[in-house]
Amino acid sequence: QVQLVESGGGLVQAGGSLRLSCVASGRTFYGYHMGWFRQAPGKEREFVAAHNWRTSSPVYADSVKGRFTLSRDNPKNAVYLQMNSLRPEDTAVYYCAAGALADIGEVNGYDYWGQGTQVTVSS
Repeated sequence: QVQLVESGGGLVQAGGSLRLSCVASGRTFYGYHMGWFRQAPGKEREFVAAHNWRTSSPVYADSVKGRFTLSRDNPKNAVYLQMNSLRPEDTAVYYCAAGALADIGEVNGYDYWGQGTQVTVSS
């Protein structure tokens, strides 16, 4: 059974930092992009960042560039998201995902999803 388990969410003041972790199990994700999406109340799920398997480089949404840093540990089947300079608009449930399709920034490009971890940024 494939599982992606997120951790590290919580409540933080604006300007603060959090580090999200995602550990996958049940299969190898060799050849898969791994990354993060988020969904705020009343909004659609949106791309945050992902590790592009083909280029071995991270890709970021414009809204988080310069503030968030994604890293991946292939032997551990894990991906991490260091979030700095957090803003109230970053408040959302953050989901870890893995996918093999080319659409790295699209929800439809991912086959496996975690249950999500809540991030709340107070002003």
